[in-house]
Amino acid sequence: MSDDQALTGPGTQTRRTLLTGVGAVGAAVVLAACGSDDGDSGSGAPTSGGPAVPSTGDAAGGDRQGAQSLATTADIPVGGGKVLAAQGVVITQPVAGQFKGFSPICTHQNCPVTNVDGGTINCTCHNSKFSIEDGSVKAGPATKPLPPKDIKVTGDQISLA
Repeated sequence: MSDDQALTGPGTQTRRTLLTGVGAVGAAVVLAACGSDDGDSGSGAPTSGGPAVPSTGDAAGGDRQGAQSLATTADIPVGGGKVLAAQGVVITQPVAGQFKGFSPICTHQNCPVTNVDGGTINCTCHNSKFSIEDGSVKAGPATKPLPPKDIKVTGDQISLA
C-alpha cells in the first residue's frame, strides 16, 4: 500500500497524514516562538531578516509613519517620478525641487498604476494617464484625478507628511 492510499477504520491514518500533522504543529511552535511580549528578541538584532528602513523618527515611538524615508530627492527624476506601491504613494518631480505625492491606485477600476513616463503617471490596465503636476487625467478611460498624498522633504529625504 502506498503512502497516498487512505486506510479506513477507526484510528488508522497514513504516514503522510501523520507527518503533515506533525509538520503543522512544528510550524505553529516556531511561529509562536517568534513573538515576544516584551518586544525584545534578546539579541538586540532585528528578527525579520529584512533590510533596515531608514527612519528619522524618535526612539520613543513618535510619528513613525510620517518619519520613514520613502526615497531621496535624487531617486526622483525631474520631469518624472517613481511608483512606490508598497508604501502607497507615487512621488513626482514636475520641475526641479518641486515634489508631489499621489495615490498609486487608478481611479478608473482601482488597478495599481505601474510607471511614470513621458510626463504622466500610467496605468497599464486600461491605459489611463495622469499628470505628474496635479494628478489630473491626461488620457482616459479614467475620469477622476489621482488623489494627492501629503509628502514632505527634509534635506534630501522624502517621507509621508
